[in-house]
Parts: sequence; C-alpha cells; structure tokens
Amino acid sequence: MTVRTTTVVLDGLAFPEGPRWHDERLWFSDQHDKRVVAMDVDGNAETIVEVPQQASGLGWLADGRLLVVSMLDRKVMRLEPDGALVVHADLSELAPGACNDMVVDARGRAYVGNFGFDMYGGEKPRETCLIAVEPDGRAHVAAEELAFPNGSVITADESTLLVGESMASRIRAFDIGPDGTLANRRVWAQIEGATVDGMCLDAEGAVWAACPFTGRVLRIREGGEVVDEVKGTHPGAFACMLGGSDRSTLYLCTAPTHVPDEARVAHGGRIEAVSVDVPGAGWP
Repeated sequence: MTVRTTTVVLDGLAFPEGPRWHDERLWFSDQHDKRVVAMDVDGNAETIVEVPQQASGLGWLADGRLLVVSMLDRKVMRLEPDGALVVHADLSELAPGACNDMVVDARGRAYVGNFGFDMYGGEKPRETCLIAVEPDGRAHVAAEELAFPNGSVITADESTLLVGESMASRIRAFDIGPDGTLANRRVWAQIEGATVDGMCLDAEGAVWAACPFTGRVLRIREGGEVVDEVKGTHPGAFACMLGGSDRSTLYLCTAPTHVPDEARVAHGGRIEAVSVDVPGAGWP
C-alpha cells in the first residue's frame, strides 16, 4: 500500500457527509448544521440550501434539480430553480428509521438507505430495507434484510448496485433491471474489522469505503481484498468521493464525533483531500 498524506481543504464543519462531485465542485451535507454545501477545489464554500430535518444523501435528477435526503422526517426533498425546497418523496411509511445515504442514477432514480432503528435513542439494532424512488417521486421497497444500508454506488454500465452494510462489515451487490428492480443479491466483499460507511467507485471497479471509527478510507476489490488505504486527521472518516478535474482526488469527510449534539458544539468536521492513482467512475 502507498502511504498517503491528506491535505485539509475545509475546516470548521459540524459533520460533513454524503460528498458528491458535480459541476466542478464538491457538494456535501453538513449534516448536523442542517445544510447542503458546495465547495471548489480551493476550499471556497457556500451554503446551497438549509434542510431543517437534517441533510444526508445527495443526487440530481436528469434535468439538474438537486435531491437531498431529509433524515429525521424520512423524506427526499427537491430543490426547485426558484430556490424552493419541496417534497419529492415521503418515505415515512416505508423506512422504519432515519433515512441516510442515497445514490441517484443517470435517469434520476434514487436508492435510499435508513438506520432501521433509533440509534441515538438506545434502541436495539435490527435489519431494514433499501428504498427505490422513481424520478417522479413514487417510492417502493427495493430490498430487505439489510444491516444498516449506508454508502451506495452504481457501476458505470448501470448494471450493478453496491450497498455498504455498516453493521455487517460487508458490501452487498445487486443486479439492476431495466425498470430499476434489484435481483441476484450477493456478498460483494466481507471486510473483517471494518465498518463500512460512505463509498465511491473507481475506474478499475474497486470501491473506496470510509470506516467511521478508525479514520481510514479503504480501497477494496470485489472479494474483499484491501489494496490501499488513506488515513484522515480525525478519528472518524465517514464518507469519501473521487473528484477534481480528472476525478483522481479522493475527498474525505472527517469529524471528531458523529453524535449530533457533540458535533454541533465541536464544529471540528473537515474536508480532506489526497491524490490517488485511479480516477472515479459510475455513480455517484
């Protein structure tokens, strides 16, 4: 493995999550500050929209409108051209816990995960579902019996969805049908000793996956071999994204804590960056 040192590009965030490279900027949710932020390569950042019920996963419809997960009320919101934030899909009847990460394909179909239980209320963990949201906002359960579905990616040929299961230390794979249905469920990688959080995909078909309790981001091949790793400056690394002009900059979302009240007080969250050898591919 290559020893890589990150550069802190942006500091003073509450809890950065869900990074996406879009229109030459890194977009992310500053989750516990309840907003979506866009940042250029020099670290110049602006708040795009505030999300009162806590922002998480991001993506875009085919016409360019932003989709953002509203965690606590379990909705996907849509940002209109006039700046209005409106409900795109209400998932409260389908998701038994707070909604979290999301991947959106080229057509605007989204796959949204959820906790499955009240993590901060002390409820016992249980398996939950992955929800598909069509471009027109219709929603249905796409897969069940997942252990905290979190980071998700879609391969460049749009044939495969990979879903990280944070509480099972594994990545699941599904074949994607023409209508978005998921089939041929299988284990893509089992990663012992690692909790899988936000992920991105590279042009060789490997996944970079953040490990929230070790500060590491691992490059993983199908079958589970870890072939590279980057360590951030904080004890927690929660998501990652390949971006930059050639998609060869790996951005890390790091923070000293994921607990909402602690994160809002500390404001120690960071966006860190490091150059890697293989550019990004697929979605996000």
